[in-house]
Amino acid sequence: MEVEVHEIGRSKSRVVVIDDFLTDAPNAVDMAAALPAFPPESRTGYPGRRHQIGPGDKASSCVMEILTAAAPVIQSHYDADNYRVFEASFSLVTTPPQDRSPRQSIPHYDWDDPNYLAILLHLHRVPHTGTAFYRHIASDFEQVTHDRAAEYRKLVQAELAVDDAVQARARGQSRANYEQIFQAEGRFNRLVIYQGCLIHSGYFSPDFNYSDDPRTGRLTANIFIQTAKRTS
Repeated sequence: MEVEVHEIGRSKSRVVVIDDFLTDAPNAVDMAAALPAFPPESRTGYPGRRHQIGPGDKASSCVMEILTAAAPVIQSHYDADNYRVFEASFSLVTTPPQDRSPRQSIPHYDWDDPNYLAILLHLHRVPHTGTAFYRHIASDFEQVTHDRAAEYRKLVQAELAVDDAVQARARGQSRANYEQIFQAEGRFNRLVIYQGCLIHSGYFSPDFNYSDDPRTGRLTANIFIQTAKRTS
């Protein structure tokens, strides 16, 4: 594995990128492809389909393999001695820009807790796609923590109210109110770890295929954890 640690933006927030992560990444693709068709994601703003992986799921061994391999990096670079898993899934981006809501067309944050980490393993060979990170211009925020969340939501709601919804969908992923500070390109068997409070979004090329086939689409394994220090 090749580990790169990037300190991004003014906040110097850490984004960890690890290439050649799994020893047998094609097996993870085979595992995803053997599952029933992924259902549309309905609980979050994710623009596509997800297979949720819980205890006892056929794909849970893949989640454990990812977490076991990532644990030393998480401990070293995020000052974490232990963690709990909130959610794990195989995911496919399948919703084109014209079918997204205005809120799906702007960058977002996952959780307002800096100890909440997103672990994203790319299991595809789709070119010119990945995760970009942003500074929200009006607030100057790169992270949305608990003390900032109410202010950030108010500003974003005002921006969306001013923006015409039809035009927002037509533009696709609107970035007018955000400044990009970093991007991590998606490559096969590349793991990306970042704090969920960072403002971010997936990015896609104009000819992105939006396939719902795990063998041809933008397949990722997504894991969300909350880290903690051991109590004495």
